[in-house]
Amino acid sequence: MTARNLDRAVTGRRLDREILRLAIPALGTLAADPIVSLVDTAFVGQLGKTPLAALGVSVAVFSIAFFLFNFLAYGTTPLIAGAVARGESDQAGRLTVGALTLGAGIGLVTALVLGLLAEPVLRLMGAESRLLDDATLYLRLRVIGMPAVLLATVSHGVFRGYQDTKTPMFVTGSISLFNLVLDPLLIFGLGWGLAGAAWATTIAQWLGALIFIALFWVRREQFSLQKRWPGMAALRPLLGAGRALVIRSGALLGAFTLATAVATRQGEEVVAAHQVAVQLWIFLALVIDALAIAGQALVGLHFASNRKLARAYARRLLGWGAVGGCLLAGIMASGWSFLPGIFSNDPVVVAEVSGVYVFIVAMQPLNALVFTWDGIAIGASRFGFLAATTVLAAAATAVVLAAVQMRGWGLRGVWWALVAMMAVRFLTLAWWHFFGPLGSARGPSRESPATT
Repeated sequence: MTARNLDRAVTGRRLDREILRLAIPALGTLAADPIVSLVDTAFVGQLGKTPLAALGVSVAVFSIAFFLFNFLAYGTTPLIAGAVARGESDQAGRLTVGALTLGAGIGLVTALVLGLLAEPVLRLMGAESRLLDDATLYLRLRVIGMPAVLLATVSHGVFRGYQDTKTPMFVTGSISLFNLVLDPLLIFGLGWGLAGAAWATTIAQWLGALIFIALFWVRREQFSLQKRWPGMAALRPLLGAGRALVIRSGALLGAFTLATAVATRQGEEVVAAHQVAVQLWIFLALVIDALAIAGQALVGLHFASNRKLARAYARRLLGWGAVGGCLLAGIMASGWSFLPGIFSNDPVVVAEVSGVYVFIVAMQPLNALVFTWDGIAIGASRFGFLAATTVLAAAATAVVLAAVQMRGWGLRGVWWALVAMMAVRFLTLAWWHFFGPLGSARGPSRESPATT
């Protein structure tokens, strides 16, 4: 090996260590939430197809509210990372207090609105009769935890900005175990059924929010936190990022919600199967999203001051994404014969899940690259680009879903629409990466002595 190649190998290993230092704890954090959803799905699936279908349609509505406001984490991470890189600790502290206040306020308003409008919103999703009653009950109980969910979301973003993904992992892991204990106790032990699943998740979410608040109080000097409103000037960067990220998240959620609505109109068995498939898909997506979190933190830390180092991190992250996507595809392929049957005891539902399982497997390499690129672009604060291209991808999904509804292509047609969405996102993100600021050596590459 030549000296130049040896130097590249050493540099690559150094970058990999930093990526894995952030990504592995982030994986634990991100995997914990969908594991909770998968556990809920498995427990509720034993109650029958109607409660399972109610869970699917109400979770889709709840997710709209949650993901619309995930800019509170995605916007906070690169902004705080940049402030830390510039040595502006007071600015980072003001951003933290402002984001936490916004999260609590938005969560409270959202909970009130969704609680009041739960039934008409679920009707728009195609829920009727007993399915509507069960879904309304579940949704109204879940929204009680919305302020806690958004407080925790902000907390994740803040700790990631400080290059700490271990603390959120421990908090999320603790509340996930708590939820795992509460689920069977409330669903079967007390006989609360679907309502028990909702209460278990809501109680666990409030426990997590309280733990994060306690941690901020203990570390208030480290994070330069002050007990006063930081002012609109400090929040302007977050609100600017928030507008674009709300559009991005809204487009993604609109596509998934429309897919759920189309599945709902094809019968309880179809929407129940779609719920199982989506939960598996989201679980795998969030496993890979650990690399996106590392991209947000590391590219956010170096993009403005050391473009060359940010570019190197982006290349390594994409390599890890490609490998991870192929590994997940292989793992899921090995469970093709038995996984669908774990989540339902209805043979029609199991057959429907098995019919779309090929999409869950085959999409993993594509998904992995898209999610990793998304995190890199957020780290580079390319919020407007992400908003515009995600709207384009959602529009392509809507066109395919309209054809599915008109021609009766069934659940496979719904999943072809999701493939179209990911393909458009892949093409636009690849174009940005190779022809944008991270694809050219002409960009600024001011290097510090520590990175040469």
